[in-house]
Formats: sequence, structure tokens, C-alpha cells
Amino acid sequence: MIKILLVEDDPDILDLTAYVLRRERFVVIEASDGAQALRRWKVDRPDLVIMDLGLPSLDGFEVLRRIRDEDQTPVLVITGRKDAHDILRVFNLGSDDFVPKPFEYRELVARVRAILRRAQIAKADASEPTVQLDGLTLDPVSYEVMWRKESVRLTPTEFRILYLLVTNAGHVVPASRLYTYVWGSDGADANALRSHMSHLRRKLESSGPPPGTITSIPAVGYVFKRSPQAEVAPVAQTVPAQGAVPREAGSAA
Repeated sequence: MIKILLVEDDPDILDLTAYVLRRERFVVIEASDGAQALRRWKVDRPDLVIMDLGLPSLDGFEVLRRIRDEDQTPVLVITGRKDAHDILRVFNLGSDDFVPKPFEYRELVARVRAILRRAQIAKADASEPTVQLDGLTLDPVSYEVMWRKESVRLTPTEFRILYLLVTNAGHVVPASRLYTYVWGSDGADANALRSHMSHLRRKLESSGPPPGTITSIPAVGYVFKRSPQAEVAPVAQTVPAQGAVPREAGSAA
């Protein structure tokens, strides 16, 4: 059974959300403040955390940061905050998704299932080899990204996007293929992809000249173009094993 840690300080929302999730056959562990959430997370090791930001004792930002310091447990943030800075901070700290309040419970359940599908795909990533390109190293087992011996901290979703683009460097990757590889066939939309691409570009550029550029090809997809200043190194000849389609011969850059 899939275990979900639900963290919410509003008792009415907590009760109703827990009821909806249990009706969908999830095991729900409840917490009403940040400190309790961390204790339950360490003891119960849930498959997914659904968490509000405005929590007593420790706010959601701090809980998310501490979880990410130790593990890659998927985290879905739900909050009534509308500030763009807060939303950006949530993603930068490693949230897998964000749902603003008020929300429809059908949408919440759909997003939960999409995150869990991605997590199942991620577990199979151990069969995918480490990729090296021009001083950039991507390790799908640890989700570690190194650029010229400096660590680049990405969320699991951002890592999978970059992994697929780098293994197809110089070739356009259709948006539909990114959806399938990263989220599953019906787990994402164009706005979600654009948002993750924006965060990924920002992180790659935060430590100086990036290893390459991610360019959007309107109505088609994205392409990773190698930086002319990058240190040339052989790229591992690999195609992601789960949910991806091998690169077509003669794809246009």
C-alpha cells in the first residue's frame, strides 16, 4: 500500500483531504505542524508528502529543506499563498509539484498519481548509466549533477528533463517525448514543462557559464546545444531505458 504523509494545520481541510485520499485506497498519515511532520516522515518513511506551507513550529519551507537534505521523497505543496517568490522558492527547495488553494480534489488526486508514477519510473533509473558530456556528469542513481567539479542541485523532475536532453544533445526532443519520459503519458502539461525548463535553465546558469543551452523549438520541443567553451569529453552512448523512445536517425538539430 502507498503511504502518504498529509501535513495541514487546518483541521477541516486535514480531515476532508485525508478522507478523499483514503477513499482512493491510500494509507494516510496525518500531521498538523512542521515538527510533527518531520518526526512522522522519519519514522513512517511515506511514499509521498502532501504539505501546506503555513505550519506551526516549523513552516513548510523548512520542512521541505530538511527532507531534501536527507532524501528525495516526493513532495507536493498545497497552499493559499499566491506570491510568485514563494512559488519559486518552493520549486528551488525541491518540491515536485505545487497546487494552489482552493483546489478540486479530483485535480489533487490526479497530481498525486502523476507524482507517484514518476517516482516509480525513477526507481528504475539505476539501470541507466552515468552520462558525461563536456565536463557535465549526470548520475541517475544518486540524481547527482556535477558541472566542472561543482555540484548542481536539481529536483528529480529537473534531473530527468536534463538527462533526456543531454543524451540527445544537438537533436530536438519533442515535447510529447519529454512528457512520456518525465511524467508518464498523461501526467503533465505545457505550462508545467515550461516552468520546470525555466527553473532548470536558471540553476544551470547560477554557477557561471553553463554547460550548454536549452533552446525551445516552437510547437515542436527542446534541444540541448553544447557550449562551444565547454571542455570536450566523450558522451556515453546511452538512451534512457524507461518511458523513452530511442532517438530517430536523422533528427534535425
